[in-house]
Amino acid sequence: MAGMLVPAGLDGSVTGRNAGLALPVRPSGNVGMRCCQSALLLLFALASGMRAELAPISASEIANPPSRERVTSLVARAARQGWGVGVEELRAAALAAYEANNGQAQAWYYLYRWASLLSLPERKAGEFWIAAVNRARVGHANMPQKLSPSPGSLSALWTPALQLHALGSFQFSEEFFATVASVDNPMMVLSILQSLYAADPNRFADYQNLALAIAVVYDVPPPPDWPHGQVSEQALPRLLPRPEEAFSFWVRSDREGRTLHRLRRLSANELKFVVDAGARLQELTWAQRKIPNQLADFARVYDLVPYRKDRLQAGQANWPRSRYELPLILKEGGICVDQAYFASMAGKAKGVPTLLFRGAGLDGRHAWFGYLDSAQKWQLDCGRYAEQKYVAGLAFDPQTWGNISDHELVFLSERFRLLPLYRLSMVHAAFAEEYLNDRNAAAALNAAREAVNREQRNVRAWEVLLRAQTTAGQDARTIEGTLREAALAFRRYPDLEVGFVRRLVESLRARGESSLADYEEKRMVLKNKRDTGRPDLAYEQASEMLRRSMEQDDLPTQIRNYNSVVDKFGAGAGMDFYDKIVLPFVQHLRDRGELPAAIQSVQRARRALKAGDKSQLDGEIERLLSELKKGV
Repeated sequence: MAGMLVPAGLDGSVTGRNAGLALPVRPSGNVGMRCCQSALLLLFALASGMRAELAPISASEIANPPSRERVTSLVARAARQGWGVGVEELRAAALAAYEANNGQAQAWYYLYRWASLLSLPERKAGEFWIAAVNRARVGHANMPQKLSPSPGSLSALWTPALQLHALGSFQFSEEFFATVASVDNPMMVLSILQSLYAADPNRFADYQNLALAIAVVYDVPPPPDWPHGQVSEQALPRLLPRPEEAFSFWVRSDREGRTLHRLRRLSANELKFVVDAGARLQELTWAQRKIPNQLADFARVYDLVPYRKDRLQAGQANWPRSRYELPLILKEGGICVDQAYFASMAGKAKGVPTLLFRGAGLDGRHAWFGYLDSAQKWQLDCGRYAEQKYVAGLAFDPQTWGNISDHELVFLSERFRLLPLYRLSMVHAAFAEEYLNDRNAAAALNAAREAVNREQRNVRAWEVLLRAQTTAGQDARTIEGTLREAALAFRRYPDLEVGFVRRLVESLRARGESSLADYEEKRMVLKNKRDTGRPDLAYEQASEMLRRSMEQDDLPTQIRNYNSVVDKFGAGAGMDFYDKIVLPFVQHLRDRGELPAAIQSVQRARRALKAGDKSQLDGEIERLLSELKKGV
C-alpha cells in the first residue's frame, strides 16, 4: 500500500504536523456573555483548587443530564490530575444510566467518551491512528511516513475553555462522535478545532459542524491524484487552504447570503464535501460572482465549460496548460474531467456539497459530478453519458481520501442518521461494544439486537451483533441466519447486501454446503444484473466465481464457465463487463500460452457485447485481438 505509516520513536518530527496552524494558548477575540460566564465559572473552579474531591455520581444524578457544575468540576479536576482519573467513574455512570433505561445514557456516555479520548497519551493515539489507516488501506504518498508524538495526553491540545464547551454541549458531542473516525489523525483534528475555537468561540459555536468538517478533512494532506489524476502537480498543487482561512471564507459566505445551502443546517458529514476544495479561495470567490446558476438547475454548470473535441481526438487526456484555474478552464474549455472539476468547485464555492466522479479509473474515459440539491437529495448523474454504460464511478471521500462507498452516498441523501430512532440505535450499538469489551456476551447480544430493531440501516449495529454472536459461541447456522437477516435489511443498498451475502457464501462453503453457496452466489448475480440497476456488482460477483474456477478447475471447465458468464450476462453490457470479466480471463489464458483459446474468448465476448463500430469498446477489443494474433 502506498503511504504505509510506521510509528516512530521520540526522535524526528512529524511531517506537516500543525503546519500553518496558529494555536494560541488562550481564546482571543470578542467572547459573548455565555462564553464569558462559562469561562468565569471555570476560572473560579481552577482558582479555588477544587480541594474537596468530587462527590460520587449517584443514581439520582444519572437520572438527569450531566449538570453544568458536574462538567465544570470534571474539567477543573482534569486540569490538576489529568483526565484518566475520571474515565472509569464516568463509564460506570453511563452503564448504570443505560441499564436503568432512564433516557440519559447517551449524555453520560459522551462524558465518558470525552474523558477516554482526552486522557489518551499522544503516543498511543498515534499508534491507534496508524493501525486504522493501514487496516483501511487509505494511506498515500503525501501523508507523513512517521510520527513523533509529544509527551502527555491529547488533552494538552485543548484549552480548558474548549474542553468545557465540548463536554457541556450535547449537540457538539453528538456531532463529534458521529463524525470523527478511526482514520482521522486525532492530534491534528483536535489542534484544528482548538485553532478555530480560539479565533472566535461564538463563531465556532454557531458553525461547529463546519468546524468539524474542516478538522476531519484537513487533518492530513490530500493524495497526489486528488481531485483527479489528469492534471500535473505544477498546474494544480495538491493543497488545501489554511483551516482558519477556510472557516472564515465559508462562514462569511454563508452570512452574506452567497451560499445556496444554509451551512448551519448541514451536518459535518455533508459539509466535508463543501470544504474539500482544490481550487484556491480566490477562485472560489470568482465562482461566487460569475456562476449564475441556482440550485434548481445546478447540473448545467457542467456544460458551461466548452467541450474540446480536438483534445479527445488527439488522445490528450491530461490538461495541457501550466495553470489549472477556474477562469482559465472556463475560457479554454476542456474534456469531461475538466468540466466535472469546474462544476464541483463552483458548487463548493456556493456552499453546495459536490462530488467529482472518475469513470473507470484514471484513463480519461469519462468523468461527471454530483451535488446535494435543494430537497437534500444527491443528484449523481450530472454530465454522465448514458451510452458509456458506466454504472458506477469513483469519488474521493475527503475524510479518508479513499473512495466513497455507494451506500454512503444513499445514506447521506436519505438523511435518516439525523433521526431520533437512528441515534437511539447508535446508543444501543455503543453500549453493546462496551459490553463486548467486558466479555459480557449476553448483555452485548441484547444491546445489539435492540440497535438493529430500532434502525435496520445501522451497519455498525449488525457488525457488533455478529461479533457478539461469535463471542457467545453461537453456531454457524445461527450466524448465517443473521447474515441473511442483514442482507434482507440492506436489499435496497446493493453493495451492502452483496457484502453480507458474500460472508454467507463463505460460511456455507466452510461447512461444505457448496451447492447452497453456489445458489446464493448466482442468485445475487442475477438480481444485480436484472433488478437493482447495479450490474457492476453482478460483474464483480461473476468475476469472483470465474476467478475461483481459474484456480480450481481444468482448462475446459474454465472455458465453459467463462462462456456461460458471457452468454448470460454479457448481452449489451459495456466497458465494466469487459474490464472485470473479459480482460482478466483473456490475460489468464495468454499467461498460460493458450492464445487460440484467448482469441476465441475475445471474439465470443465481442458478439455478446455488441460493441458499436468505432466505439471506444470496439476499439479496445480490436486492439486486444491484434495483440493476441501477433503472438500466435
